[in-house]
Amino acid sequence: MKALSSIIITIFTAIAVCCTGHAGHTVTIVRGDTIYRGDTLNGKYHGFGVMEYKRKTVYSGEWKGGKRHGHGTVTDSTGRTIQGLWNEGKMVSGTRTDYLGTYTGEFDSTFLASGHGIMEGPEGTYYNGNWLKDKRSGFGIGTDKTGRIKAGEWKKDTYKGEQLTYTTERIYGIDISRHQHEKGKKKYRINWNAMRITHLGSLSKKRISGRVDYPISFVYIKSTEGTTVRNKYYLSDHAQARRHGIHCGSYHFFSLKSSAAKQARHFLRNSRFGKGDLPPMLDVEPTESQIRKAGGTEVMFRMIRTWMQTVKKATGKRPILYVSQQFVNKYLSLASDIKNDYPIWIARYGEYKPDVKLIFWQLSPDGRVKGIHGDVDINVFNGYKDKFNQFIIYNS
Repeated sequence: MKALSSIIITIFTAIAVCCTGHAGHTVTIVRGDTIYRGDTLNGKYHGFGVMEYKRKTVYSGEWKGGKRHGHGTVTDSTGRTIQGLWNEGKMVSGTRTDYLGTYTGEFDSTFLASGHGIMEGPEGTYYNGNWLKDKRSGFGIGTDKTGRIKAGEWKKDTYKGEQLTYTTERIYGIDISRHQHEKGKKKYRINWNAMRITHLGSLSKKRISGRVDYPISFVYIKSTEGTTVRNKYYLSDHAQARRHGIHCGSYHFFSLKSSAAKQARHFLRNSRFGKGDLPPMLDVEPTESQIRKAGGTEVMFRMIRTWMQTVKKATGKRPILYVSQQFVNKYLSLASDIKNDYPIWIARYGEYKPDVKLIFWQLSPDGRVKGIHGDVDINVFNGYKDKFNQFIIYNS
């Protein structure tokens, strides 16, 4: 009798609770192609439930007041499953695994990775940063399968580089040749006492903090080109730079039409390498047709090696290689020894720092310098004052 009484009391209690709406019960609700199977409370999805659409499960998990709330698993339009944490119908964060790896982070309303998230790839790749519609976009830090770190701005899954803010704390310099002295038939003098950088150029977007009025910390002066050309202003500019306390370097404009060894000797004969001067620089700017006529990329890099090794042996300083970003992208990977053994100076007129191991970055060809007539190439050192001082000590 006691057992029967307990059963009856339990049944009546359940009926009473259900009718007053203080506890849920499992139901099946069909609305067109959508079917819900799970708990409800006061006529709303509440507790654990499974939602199907056209006989496919689209969500399985916790509900509250008719909205997904708590832990649950959702299926996106491509069939990928996401285990997420929900708050009043919106996914706060989730984890998804597919052939690209495991992503943990924020999603948008269509269940694409958007906002902050971390992706761990199957080959040891890693990315921690911002996403937009399943693509790395915004600031992030990542590593490729070789372990190389990329920190900076991304756009549509492509690494753009570090986006710099130009301030007075950075180390700026210029490179000059006879073009700063001659424009057509007119000739101009450089006022070394007045020299200050007053404009960073308009060719590309730049983030600038404060007023552009920067001192010039270094200058590279063209000395020679090929085996015969000399800059007639080189010696006076070199002497003036040193006299005004500006760290000075000399560069050679490379030709694929003449012997690399002869070019190196021509440069060494006509250049100065005094105490405190910066390492020599080789300016390499060939066109595709020039490379082809010289015999191809292998011949070109053999010539570059000859020049660099000859100058290094004569001066005791490891020369710097100046190339364009396009050259880096298209050719430099074919000569890993040059890329790894020599400091790189890149001309890249975009808003992002080049994604290579570099020492200088030419950020614009159309800057303005008080004391110099016309456009001037503006460069920035890859580091701040402490690193620049170390560079000077180790290379002078």
